[in-house]
Amino acid sequence: MNIDGGCHCGRVTFHAVVDPERVMICNCTDCQTLSGSPFRVVVRVSEDEFHLESGALKTYVKTGESGKKRAQRFCPECGTHIYATSAEATAEGEPRRFGIRVGTIRQRRDLVPKRQFWHRSAQPWLGELASIPTAETQ
Repeated sequence: MNIDGGCHCGRVTFHAVVDPERVMICNCTDCQTLSGSPFRVVVRVSEDEFHLESGALKTYVKTGESGKKRAQRFCPECGTHIYATSAEATAEGEPRRFGIRVGTIRQRRDLVPKRQFWHRSAQPWLGELASIPTAETQ
């Protein structure tokens, strides 16, 4: 599936080819803190299927619970997280995998999560969202 997207301020834009079956929810505490939300939705894509169209990304490297270093790539102007990837080099000739933040993708409505990870950190009230009153606008 061809997708495109960008950051909140519009400085960073990209396009990619993704497999909609590779959309997942991450409930880890790092994703909660970095996103300011109870989870983050990502779609995994090979580095060679991701193309930065405009702007330049800033990198923040975080060591996860596993001990692996993860490079968080984001817009230096507005701070929108675009993707994360391994900070270490991959085996020669092997592309890195990017976890593109689904909220930055224009076609996000079509990217339904298929799996959840780090569920032990999931907020216990997430299953109750359907019972909370809603409003269509603010």
